[in-house]
Amino acid sequence: MRTDAMHDCVLCPPLRFRFNAMVDLPGEAAVLAADDDFFLMPDLAPIVEGHLLLVTTEHHQCAGAFGRAMWARAQVWRDRVVRTYREVYGLDDLLLFEHGPGTAQGGGACIDHAHWHLLPSGSGVRALVEERGLPGEPASYEAVRRFFHSRHSYLLVEEQGTATVHPGDGVPSQFLRWAATVAHDATLTGGPWRWQESFGLPGSRARFFRTIEALQPSERADNHQ
Repeated sequence: MRTDAMHDCVLCPPLRFRFNAMVDLPGEAAVLAADDDFFLMPDLAPIVEGHLLLVTTEHHQCAGAFGRAMWARAQVWRDRVVRTYREVYGLDDLLLFEHGPGTAQGGGACIDHAHWHLLPSGSGVRALVEERGLPGEPASYEAVRRFFHSRHSYLLVEEQGTATVHPGDGVPSQFLRWAATVAHDATLTGGPWRWQESFGLPGSRARFFRTIEALQPSERADNHQ
């Protein structure tokens, strides 16, 4: 539920899509699909074509704050994106990641509003996380919720069909964006990988619009199934 404390959240109204407007990118018109709980849109600064955000309609700090029914709905959306990637890109895999803040902007989060990053295929993120001494465990609803309710941040990673949750306290801001960028292209270890460094630039804009063009027809068809 929203409170006055959330009025400055950039993923809640009235600030939702403000950053899109700053660089003349479509906001609400770029939402590919939505229901009462979630909406799906291109990442503002896609790492690759097809990079999506699954965002909660109401304000939740992270997926660790979800009730069981909300978690189940998120998994339904995750499965829907897998179908879309299969249809559009011929891929049966996806990369999913989330910075789960246990405290304000903890766990690498820069926006304390629940959102999952989804990218078509990709691997190597989990290995980069574990190289930092952050071992994972199976990412059950209970495991993710336990991190949040003990006020510890977490890193949620799914790749190659396996989802794990890792300790996230003290990791750098946007750590998983860095890991996903490096896993995609090892020459980009030094950046740019933060969304603020590339959103609105020509290459980023091109990926944003290609994502809409590629995925919107499939998502519209899924809406009618």
